[in-house]
Amino acid sequence: MKKLFLVSLSLVCSLFIQLNAQKLNDMVNLGRYQKSNTEVIETNTKKIKRVVFIGNSITDGWVPTRPDFFKDNDYVGRGIGGQTSPQLLLRFRQDILDLKPVAVVINIGTNDVAENTGTYNPKFTLDNIKSMAELADYHKIKVILSSVLPAGGFGWNPNIKDAPEKVDALNAEIKAYAKKKKFAYIDYNSAMRDENGAMLPQYANDGIHPTVEGYVVMEKLAKETINKVLKRKNKK
Repeated sequence: MKKLFLVSLSLVCSLFIQLNAQKLNDMVNLGRYQKSNTEVIETNTKKIKRVVFIGNSITDGWVPTRPDFFKDNDYVGRGIGGQTSPQLLLRFRQDILDLKPVAVVINIGTNDVAENTGTYNPKFTLDNIKSMAELADYHKIKVILSSVLPAGGFGWNPNIKDAPEKVDALNAEIKAYAKKKKFAYIDYNSAMRDENGAMLPQYANDGIHPTVEGYVVMEKLAKETINKVLKRKNKK
């Protein structure tokens, strides 16, 4: 009887692990870019100097909104809506390292502050960003960190009442870390915020996701930084 109980318990535990593992895989969404990653890898040459942008819905929406920005500059978008820093870290090898880009632009933190995958822990978020940066640096990929965009609040989680303060504190830590490690840093936030730390209305209809005008601001800042890092000339 005891043996039967242990066998049954083992089966239940195994099923629980499998179900939760599948849930985790679904949250990370490794399949999202699997096909396009293969295409990028197959077309890699020494002449192509790709830069990959990784992030959440802000990055995810950038490519379809401003496709020429990516196509004309050999930029690749690897954003997935709703994701937080641990999800990016879990797919970082597949969506960044395996593509062998010359540089990566990391933009994450909005959904961490919004508590999309649990209670916000600023150290945990920063540590995830550090891990991604150090993985890229180890693989000789130029690291470009960027600020979390302004956010006055989150429509999907109105319980967060101090979003600007949390975003500002996280950005200060990211900037300090970038300076310490001599990584490039893009400050989107300062160029897009109002006096209260929220997004200027012309740059986001919902206060979070950039409009065309918002992406134009980001593009100028991103391209200038990328060109500086890669020692390319800025075209007027």
